[in-house]
Formats: sequence, structure tokens, C-alpha cells
Amino acid sequence: MIDECLAVEFRVQNDDCPLAAATRATGIEVDAQPPQRRNDGYDLLQFTAVQSEELVETLDADDRLLYLHVSRTDGRYRYRCLSKHPCVVHELIDGGLIIETLRYRDGAATITGAVVGRDVLKGVMAAAGETVGVRLERVYPLEAEARESPGHRWDLTPAQEECIRTAVAMGYFAIPRETSSEAVADELDISKSAFLERLRRGEAALFGQLFG
Repeated sequence: MIDECLAVEFRVQNDDCPLAAATRATGIEVDAQPPQRRNDGYDLLQFTAVQSEELVETLDADDRLLYLHVSRTDGRYRYRCLSKHPCVVHELIDGGLIIETLRYRDGAATITGAVVGRDVLKGVMAAAGETVGVRLERVYPLEAEARESPGHRWDLTPAQEECIRTAVAMGYFAIPRETSSEAVADELDISKSAFLERLRRGEAALFGQLFG
């Protein structure tokens, strides 16, 4: 039986993979699924970003990418393509990392995920140590994350918690406001009306328990 699961966060810098290069060139943030290695040696890449023809043109001009396909949904572009370029993320996956999120911004990648036990963590750390530009940002018991989650504490749904977390991180509640409801909705990949409804329901749940 596994006695411990650890949450980890890595940062990858100085990587020249197509997605890192594209975000460095355009300044646009990309949310990606873990690359899928194919038998022919290519990686299948699937990712989303805000609608941007500049990003489309940058990716289309990269000769390391093949069969770029773009669809447009709810204010975001969804991409699928094959990549000839080996992704450093595979080194961490092969070491035992279970990836949950992979985000590229300004040429760097932030990876969050989990490892099962400290022995597996050592393997992931060894792989990271042998890969240029990979740095461990933090590690903590996964059960601690669940125990301290505001969603558990204040009876929020996962969607409401994600909505409030994202709004806080993007400065939606700052004075003066640093972002718009449309921008937060785009980040969440939902419509503006869905964002505002989740936000109000989350606020109602919080305030009802605080002042009810």
C-alpha cells in the first residue's frame, strides 16, 4: 500500500521547445496537456490559448511542428499538432511524475503534479537534475493540500473554488481592478456569464457561512 503522495511544482526555463518558443515570441500564455509520445518518435501536442492570429502564425511557421489544427471555442483557440522536437517534460514523466497542469508563459513552463512516495520523488529529482533548466519550486504532502482547501472548508464546488482562485490571482478583486471579467472567463475557458454566475454563487456561499 502507498503511504504517501506528494504534490510538486517544477519550473522549466531555457527550453527551446515549440510552445516555449512561441510564448516567448508572442507573450501569449498557453495551457497544455502532457505531450503524448508516439511510436513514430513524434509528440502529439494539445493545448489552448486566447484567440490570437499572431500565435497561430508563429506556430505555423515553426518547421518542427506538423499538421497544425486550430479550432475556436468560447473565446479560445484549441490546438493539435505533431512535434519533431523532444520535450523535456518526458524526462520528468519517465522519472515517475504524474502531471496535472502544464502552462507556458514567456518562454518558461510551470508544471504541477504528483509523485507517489519519496522514492519516486528521488527518481523525478534525479531526472530533473540531469535536464538543463528544470528546477523544483515546491513539494508538500498532497493530503495537506486537500485538508486546507477553501473549497472543503467553505463548502464551495470545485468550479466555484477555481473561479475565485483565478479571479484573485489575476487581480479581479484588486483596487483598482487589474483585469476584466472577460479576461478571467477566457482564462477559465468559459463564457463571461458562466464566470459571473459561478463567482456570485461562490460569494453567496462564503458570505452566507461568514455572516449567516
